[in-house]
Amino acid sequence: MSGAGHLLPPEWLTRLERLSLGARTRVAGTLQGKRRSRRLGSSLEFADYRLYAPGDDVRRFDWGVYSRTGKAFVRQFMDEQELMVSIYVDCSASMNARTSTSSFDSSTSSGTPVSGGMDSGGAKWMLARQLAASIGYMALSSYDRLQVACYSRTLDSRLPILRGKGAAHRLFAHLQQTPTGGDGSLAAALSVPGALPRLSGMTWIFSDFWLEGGEEELSRSLSLLSGAGQETVLVHVLSREELEPRLSGDLRLVDSESLTGKEVAVTGRVLDAYREELENYRQMLARVCAERGVTYVLIPADMPLQEAVFGILAGAGLVKG
Repeated sequence: MSGAGHLLPPEWLTRLERLSLGARTRVAGTLQGKRRSRRLGSSLEFADYRLYAPGDDVRRFDWGVYSRTGKAFVRQFMDEQELMVSIYVDCSASMNARTSTSSFDSSTSSGTPVSGGMDSGGAKWMLARQLAASIGYMALSSYDRLQVACYSRTLDSRLPILRGKGAAHRLFAHLQQTPTGGDGSLAAALSVPGALPRLSGMTWIFSDFWLEGGEEELSRSLSLLSGAGQETVLVHVLSREELEPRLSGDLRLVDSESLTGKEVAVTGRVLDAYREELENYRQMLARVCAERGVTYVLIPADMPLQEAVFGILAGAGLVKG
């Protein structure tokens, strides 16, 4: 498909069309789709028999059962409905920071990352958009409803509801053209009027989850989504430099969002403290998600897209072949 551009290779789209999203619940939508709802309806997938009642569709009358038992039964089928899929992509400055590492500023209580140095940059932003595009294309290929928004402290850009593979070029173009910048707050963005999905469904959030408000902000965000009837997935994308920093010496680390700096003498002890804080932070994210029935996965930004989808996401039951 010509709309994919550099974001997704064309051959990748064919593979995505054979996948579907692993929503845990059946969905009662408003249009015909490829996903089971709780209702019985008119798909080709048989569900059960029940006794015939006057007014039933005679086309569902099972003459084979009648000839064997002398009782009038009609066949029932599963009703296939759409899933409402919502995607939120973090477009704050930290997602595209061209830095060699991130660290925790001990002068703040929230664990805000500060960064310094230069490397190839943009790996988090690229993978987050590739993953969002892949999940979105799976939804469109399954005739599910899809809405996409990029956020910082508000919804910086948003697409109207899309449906069908013909709308994929709008998805890809939107993700390609959205810039990054500013500081981010998931809770603030979700609190904007109209930011939450209007229909129950499945919500995916792609972010580095450097939350200024820490656990309190995460809990508030998940509460907002739960109240909107969402089955939520948090995809935590961190650069290799954030996961395994390789710094030494006297450095000035600059926060990529607030642009405030701090002089740090980076030693082995400092790096050990960073790794411990990072692990505690990741465990907090995982714990809060587990307590609320939210799926949390961590994906390094240097992981190949194929491994991220077929390894991490498929392994967590989030996508199915």
